[in-house]
Formats: sequence, structure tokens, C-alpha cells
Amino acid sequence: MSQVLDTPPPTKPTAPAATESPAELAARYGLGVSGARPSLPQYVRQLWARRHFITAFATAKLTAQYSQAKLGQLWQVVNPLLNAAVYYLIFGVLMGTSRGVPDYVPFLVTGVFVWTFTQSSIMAGTRAVSGSLGLVRALHFPRASLPVSYCLQQLQQLLFSMVALAVILLCFGVPVAASWLLIVPALALQFMFNAGVAMVMARVGAKTPDIAQLMPFVLRTWMYTAGVMFSIDHVLAGRDVPSWARLLLEYNPAAVYIDLVRFALIDSFQGSQLPDHVWAVALGWALLAGIGGFIYFWKAEETYGRG
Repeated sequence: MSQVLDTPPPTKPTAPAATESPAELAARYGLGVSGARPSLPQYVRQLWARRHFITAFATAKLTAQYSQAKLGQLWQVVNPLLNAAVYYLIFGVLMGTSRGVPDYVPFLVTGVFVWTFTQSSIMAGTRAVSGSLGLVRALHFPRASLPVSYCLQQLQQLLFSMVALAVILLCFGVPVAASWLLIVPALALQFMFNAGVAMVMARVGAKTPDIAQLMPFVLRTWMYTAGVMFSIDHVLAGRDVPSWARLLLEYNPAAVYIDLVRFALIDSFQGSQLPDHVWAVALGWALLAGIGGFIYFWKAEETYGRG
């Protein structure tokens, strides 16, 4: 008896499933590009969410800075004081820039402390990304946290120095006045300016680390034009200086912030020694550097720590 095997009826061929593009698959499963740059508003929110990390990082760096030194945190005050002593010997005594400048020692020390804040912030910002590659490659966080935290570290250091500055002012007969409160908005604007420039230099330094070797010379040149050791108003008085050079000296951002702090603290430093509309100028520099530097840094967010 033969056994007949029934074969199933032929089925119609089915059309192959439509393939999805990688972008569609990513959208379906909620995936995103690793390390992609967020939008500017989102980036600001991310940075604000890391504010406690920024503060803690700045404080930890400040504490560790002199942890191996026997004098410890006293070096935060001793270093700028030693710089002021050297500048007083060279410029005040040997070169005679102290002539015609009342309260020259408070004038000089204030200039040195405030300038050091800008100088150290920019130098630290230049190395913020290139010197923290291990942290950048290991953790995901807005990279602007690094230059901002370094500037906050320098602000904390300046506040320690301000205690010594207050003692110096009192020792040289400068009385405590309500105008001292003006250092709060002056330093807030200076911090915004410093952070903006630090972010610009952080992006440049991340791509070209050698720029950190050039910056000391640039900053030293800038210092000599910022009126740290001399009164710009006193030097320009009675001199035939081109108007453009006078404007560059008077509206130099470093000089503007130094003069605002001097005006706030030193009784003999009068408003007539300040450039016109000085607070508007200080605000303008802060907004230009702060906002411009932040956007410039953000535009390269996805490139930091790569290659």
C-alpha cells in the first residue's frame, strides 16, 4: 500500500519588512548621539544643575593648592603681598611712580590683588580642559564647569587677600567707609569678565596646549598697561598722548575693575580719576566677555577631550 504525502498549498511570497534608518531607530528607543552638544538653554540648565559640583571642586582645588607647604593657606595672602613689595621697591622707590599718588601703598596693594585675580583666572582657564583630560574623558558633565570653577577658586583666594588688604588700609590710615560695599558689585562684574575670558582661553588651550606657554608674556604686557603700579590719570595728565591711546589705557578692562575697587576702598582715590560712565563700561565688558565667552566655549562642547 503506497502512502501519499500531501504537500501544503503554495503561499504567496511576503514583501520584506521596510528597513528603518538609524535616526528612526534611535528616535523609537529614545537614544541620542553620545557627547552631542546640547542646545544653549539646555546647556545653561545643565551647568546650573552642577553648581554644587562647581563650588565643591573650586574649594577642593583651593584647599589642595598649598597642602604641601608649611605655611599652608597663608600663601594665599603672602604671595600677592610679596609681589606688591617687589613692585613697590622697583616702581615706587626706584622709578618714582609713587610721587603725586596719595596713599600709594594701599593704591599699589589694591591694584596687585585685583590684577592677580584676573591674571590667575585666565591662566587657570587656559589649562582648564587640557589639564583635566582624565576627568573630561571619564565623566559626563558640562565642560564649562571647569573654567568657571577655576575662576571661582581664584575669587575665593581673592577674598582671603581682601582681609589682609583691609588690615593694610587701616594701618595706613584709610578709614572704613560705606563705599567699601561697592567692592561687591565691582568684583561680581570682574568675576563675570574673568570667567568669560577664561572660557575663551579654555577652548583655545584645549586645541592648542602650547598657548599656555605664551600667556604669561601676554598677561605681563597687559599688566603694564593696566595701571597696577601707577596712576593712569596721573601719568596722562599734561602729556600729549593720542586720543586712541588714552582711550585704550582708560577703558582697558583690567584697569576699569582695578580703579573701581580703588574708588570703593581708598578715600583719596576720587571719582575724577575714573573714566566717564565707568560702571556702564564695567558692565559692558562683563556682558561682552561673559556671554560671548560662554557661547564661544559651548560651540565646541562636543570636541573637548577627543583626539
